[in-house]
This record gives sequence, C-alpha cells and structure tokens, in this order.
Amino acid sequence: MNNNKTTRALLGTGALALMGLAAAPAQAADADAERIIRDRCLACHTETGESATPFSRISEQRKTPEGWMMTISRMQQQRGLVISPDEKRTLVKYLSDTQGLAPSETDGLRYLLEKKPNVVESFDQLLQETCVRCHSGARIALQRRTEDEWKHLVHFHMGQIPTAELHAGARDRAWFDIALTNVAPKLAKDYPFNSDAWNSWKSAAKKDLDGSWAMTGYLPGKGNFDATLRVTKQSADDYAVAVEGTYADGTPLTGEGRAVVYAGYEWRASLTIDGVKVRQVLAASADGMALEGRMFERDDEIIGGSVKAVKGNAIAAVTPSYIKQGERKVITVSGNNLKGNVKLGSGLKLISVVSRDSSRIQLLVEASSNARVGAKDVKVGRVSANAALAVYDKLDRVEITPSESIARIGGAGGPIPKQKSAYRAVGYTAGADGKPGTDDDLRLGYMPAAWSLKPFDEIAKHDNDIKYAGTIDRDGIFTPGDAGLNPERKMSTNNVGNLTVVGTVQDGDSSVQGEAHLLVTVQKFVTPIIE
Repeated sequence: MNNNKTTRALLGTGALALMGLAAAPAQAADADAERIIRDRCLACHTETGESATPFSRISEQRKTPEGWMMTISRMQQQRGLVISPDEKRTLVKYLSDTQGLAPSETDGLRYLLEKKPNVVESFDQLLQETCVRCHSGARIALQRRTEDEWKHLVHFHMGQIPTAELHAGARDRAWFDIALTNVAPKLAKDYPFNSDAWNSWKSAAKKDLDGSWAMTGYLPGKGNFDATLRVTKQSADDYAVAVEGTYADGTPLTGEGRAVVYAGYEWRASLTIDGVKVRQVLAASADGMALEGRMFERDDEIIGGSVKAVKGNAIAAVTPSYIKQGERKVITVSGNNLKGNVKLGSGLKLISVVSRDSSRIQLLVEASSNARVGAKDVKVGRVSANAALAVYDKLDRVEITPSESIARIGGAGGPIPKQKSAYRAVGYTAGADGKPGTDDDLRLGYMPAAWSLKPFDEIAKHDNDIKYAGTIDRDGIFTPGDAGLNPERKMSTNNVGNLTVVGTVQDGDSSVQGEAHLLVTVQKFVTPIIE
C-alpha cells in the first residue's frame, strides 16, 4: 500500500468517514466516548481532574467533525493509536457535539467543509506569511484553541516539520519567533477556545431534522433539480434519507442513504443517487426549517453544486431567475407546501399554470416590453421569495465562475485520477449608471453557455497547451490530459498547461462572452479531509 492510499484509508472520504454512529441515548454515548478516551488516549494524554478541561491537550480545543476526524487519524498514523472504526465514529461525534463550533463560527468558511473548489482566500497578512503558505486560511479558522494550545501547535510544527523555517517565504525572517510570540496570541484572540457563541449554541435546544423537505440544487452535467427529501429519524442524530425528484430536463432523480448530524446542525450524508455515490455537507438553520450547503460525487468532489432544502411553508428556489423585457418563458417555483395564489412583481403577467403540485409550480410568464428592470418578489399564498426573479433589458456582462481554477492531470493507469474543473456562466445587466462591471449591476443568475478554450498567454500558445492540457465539454466540465511524459511535447514534458476558459451566452441576436483562468498542473499526492 503506497503512502497516498494509506492516508486515504485513515482519513476516509469526507462525509463517509463521519457516518455510522451507533444508535444510543446521548448520556450512554457520552459515557462510551469518555471511556474510549481513557482506554485509547491516556497512554499519551493525562486526566487533569478539572471539570472544564478533563483531558490534557484534548479538552483545550474545539473543531468541526472533519477537524476531529483528522486529529484522530493523525494519532493513528503518527502516534500508533489503536482504535476501531466504531470507536472512532463515536469519539468524533462526542467531540464535535461537546467541543465543536457554533454556526456563527463557521460563517464564511464553510466552503472548505463543503469541498467547494477553487475558492480564492484573503486572510490577515501575518497569517498569510506564517500559516497560509502551506494551509488554507479556513483550516486554521475552523478550529478554536487556548493560547497555550496555539503555542503548542507552533512547537508541534517545528518538531514534526523542522524544515518549516527554511521553506520559501519563511527563511528571510525568524519564523519560529514570529509564530510563537505574534501569531499564537493573535490566533487565541481571533479564534478563542471560550466564546459566547459556542456556549450559547451548546446549551440551546436542538431541533430534530426528520420530516419531508423540498430540496433544490445543481449538479454539473445534470443541471438544476427539484426533489423531495424524506428524512426519517433512526436514533438520536442518525437519519435515514430518501430522495425523489426531477432534473430541469424532466429526467427523474432517485436515491437513498443516511445522514448524521453533529453539534446540532452539521449535516453529513452519504447517499446513492441514480447509481452514483454522493456526499452532502449541509448546515441546518437554528429553527430546523432549512438545510443549505453542497452535494458532490464521492469519487470526484469537483462534480457538485449548491443544495438547499426547506420544510414548512417556504419557497426554496425560482428557476430560471431572470426574464427579459418582452419575453415569454416557463418559470419554476420550488418549495414546500406551495398553496394559494401566485403573485409576481409589476410588469410580469401570469399567462398560465403549466403544472402544479405542493412542491413545484411551473408557470408560463410574460414580461411586458416596458417592465421595470430590477429584482421582483415571487409570492405563493402567504410565502414569498424576495428579489427572486430579475427583469432585464440587455445582457451586458457575463462572469465565469470560478474565475481562477486549477485542474490536475492524472489517470493513464496511475493510482490518482484526473481532477476536473466545472464552470458556470453568470449574467449581469448594467445598473442605473449604465456601466457594466460596477457595484450597481443587477445579477441575473446562471445562464446556459457555449464553452471553449484558448491559450492563456504567448508561452501557452507557443507550447501548444490547447492541444495537450485537456478538453471542455458542452456542460462546462473541463477534463485534463493524462499524467506522465508526453513524447510529442518539448523535452517530453507532461500535459500541464495554462488556459483561458471562454463562456459565450446568447441573448437574442447578440452574444456576450466571459473568461476565466485555468491552470492545469500535476497530481496532488496527499488529500486530507481539510486542506
């Protein structure tokens, strides 16, 4: 077994590694977890005798479920910890529930948990220069420690990776001194172990998430979908899940699986949908009436998209989210218990109801030729979706997302598959100033596009990267070239490249293009749960 496979075996695959909590009352599970700590961890750690922090180096930290999974896996890999899969899952559940993060503490950072690719981060310069050279900033910000524990982490880095001070960007400064005397106190202040947010959330009553949910989302290559998510409580925070719905083109969608909820809101599900194994990393709202996050393929995390589910009386989505002046088109309103009359904003006329049930209404809508440009509310009975449908006069700008991305060569008989990249086109119309690209632009939403590639610069053109680096399909999914040497290229180099992704959106008789930068590079040999 090579090192990469060993790492994958210990860490598991995201949500899958966090599944499988045994059914047991909360108090019994807590007792089991504390017994596991005493039996498995106290060979190195100690029991302090303090009620607030009973176990040394364990009780002074708070982390996400993925963070605790990584910690225990590291103990297995590097410290010889012997622990069964069931014990590991029980321990992750206990630590996430008792030493986790409050919902507000994960705000703005959930992209890392959701495996959202190609996010460009921006963190404090001090953190950038000492920590973010190797880790994502979100990995650091998704944990909480006492100041002593942050300092212990600095010492750990020097003991485990003594060359850290010699890495590029570190050897021109006293890295260890800066990290210990400046960074650790700042981290303790910015990401403290004790917080009102966590204390309040930990003591708050948590909502059960069973019931019937209206779920909407998007999957690359498949498109938008609407579905009913049926959640059945098995025990404690363990749920059986069934999905049934349709994609926008009418193709059916069915699946089933199971979910575990950590810390009262962190939803982690493992499902098989239409024969494909997928993962869901979602966050539940405090009132237990909404779930929001990302769903992605288990074996190809890039292939995924945003998911939202609601229960009770609610509108989850309006698709497409735009209509042009003078245009007539079918608009779909998705949600839960959609009862009552449909009301649209001024300038919009409901021509007919194409189809309707309690979770999905298809409407033939016409925008008048002089309808006021702007975002309109959509109402069904007593529920509404604010600014859900944009009326526009002209498509002025197309933005390709992600704007900066990485794909990785792979395959060719090797153990590491290709890492793809998936793109979508977002349309905008200019705001009141009439200038596209300014703050008052009106976002129209995702639009269908024709996709193509071109060399990013003269070097890419000279090296013919467009021929070797990969291809993009009609759905905006880029597949990189094979790993390994290529005798057709200069010096038999591999199939890396520097490309521009071009998305072209047709708007009546005119077309508007947007561009994004794509770097095709080499394989990644270590794939932790949290980068």
